[in-house]
Amino acid sequence: MFTAETWPIAANMLSFGATAPDGGHIKDAPSSVWASQMREARDLGITQIDPTDAWVPLARLSDERVEEFRGVLEGEGLSIPSISMTRSSVVDREKGEQFLAEAHRLLDIAPTFGASVVNIGFMQGLTPSQAEAIWFWLEDGHHDDPALRDLAIERVRELGDHAKANGVQLSLEMYEDTYVGTPEDAVSFLRDIDHEAVGLNPDLGNLVRLHRPMPHPSEMYETVLPHSNFWHIKNYTRDFDPATGAYSSAPMPLKYGYINYRQVIRRALDHGYTGPFCCEHYGSDSLGVIAENIQYLRQVLASALA
Repeated sequence: MFTAETWPIAANMLSFGATAPDGGHIKDAPSSVWASQMREARDLGITQIDPTDAWVPLARLSDERVEEFRGVLEGEGLSIPSISMTRSSVVDREKGEQFLAEAHRLLDIAPTFGASVVNIGFMQGLTPSQAEAIWFWLEDGHHDDPALRDLAIERVRELGDHAKANGVQLSLEMYEDTYVGTPEDAVSFLRDIDHEAVGLNPDLGNLVRLHRPMPHPSEMYETVLPHSNFWHIKNYTRDFDPATGAYSSAPMPLKYGYINYRQVIRRALDHGYTGPFCCEHYGSDSLGVIAENIQYLRQVLASALA
């Protein structure tokens, strides 16, 4: 059992993006660029990172470059408890088989870094209108095709078998309008997969930020926490004016947003949650907010575990 200080809590490196200073993809950048960005995180007291494929896609690196990345990581005094795939659906009509292969490669790479979980989801690339919006979630995006649900289950089971064989877990990220887009749909999908190495990532921040009707977070968490094995954790303001029907939302540090994580994390522990956390934030100084969120989580855990 982890203590508050040893619980794996990573910073998502999404805020750095995938573009290197020279304009090329960061996967092709000199390792000194990776080191510089990792050092920014380390300077804030961050000791663990999640190398999402929206930053450095480890699955697309050669074996030699993976080892180069490992050397940089160790040199900066960082470790990896989880690896996340972003907008890389294994049932994408054009690239689904490629993303499936990349998920398999991550399941082989993860244990070599000491990571206990690989996170995947069914969200797909941003639409042009989403890419142009101030906040992409305010525009309608991809909707999963019900006709591909059986294929999605088949491919996730295949990944689950691989995860189990390698001693790691696979986690499915909750995201609107996908097969795991509501608490009820997520639990139903997970039960249809029926695999001990597959669980949910209860990233309900993805839902709270939407400008649409939504159950209260405490109600949604009660449904999904018993099935959760990993957690992208972030917070937002949320407001609704019944007179006009208008919603508003904006990213906020964990402590100040609409979701009361002091209560929710206690409920997660009651349900037996033992997975890693991965802190995310959009806008402003994302990395700085993430560093503060990590300290907040450790304080909440210390209180809850006392």
